[in-house]
Amino acid sequence: MSVAVTENGLTLAERAYRALCDRLVTLQIAPGTPINDEQMAAELGVGRTPVREALKRLEADRLVVSYPRRGTFASEVQITDLGHLTEVRLRLEPLAADCAARRAGAVDRAVLGRLLEELDAAAGREVAELLELDLRLHRALYTATANPFLQDTLVRYDNLATRIWCLFLDRLPGLAGHVGEHGPLVRAVLAGDGDRAAALAAEHVEHFETAIRSLL
Repeated sequence: MSVAVTENGLTLAERAYRALCDRLVTLQIAPGTPINDEQMAAELGVGRTPVREALKRLEADRLVVSYPRRGTFASEVQITDLGHLTEVRLRLEPLAADCAARRAGAVDRAVLGRLLEELDAAAGREVAELLELDLRLHRALYTATANPFLQDTLVRYDNLATRIWCLFLDRLPGLAGHVGEHGPLVRAVLAGDGDRAAALAAEHVEHFETAIRSLL
């Protein structure tokens, strides 16, 4: 059986997964919102089967939850998860930064270089653009680790952390500064300085938790 793919080489299920994931992470689909697979299929221009496959992955990512005879809903954002996420990310984010500094290949370095240019020109950008840039920076750094298991794990944790960030976005004035912290980190990675990259990654995670806890 052949698998339908889109123009950019993604399967329809992967395309549906990425689109829904981004909406859930940035709270465009609000926590607790019911997700109708038929409606989503129409919105995304795919069949219901790819959407159902995407929802299964998203449930494993803790971004949606399904209930028998009730349906599928965007998962609630649990502030009590903040400490647990920080505990894990403080271990893995520095590891990822160090690995990226030591292993980033030519393609990774080109991507990070372009993102750094975007970051340097990000002054005055809209909130949605800054959030999207933040997600792309994290994902590019994780890809540069050349460790698919570390990459997949950190993408999931970063998605959950970003949902918490988005929940408080209207009360957090420092989004540009938070995203801007990636500048020195990316430069350390491109310079091959694993120790500095790891230290900056740890600081970034700590600053994230401190900012959220200041509002609780």
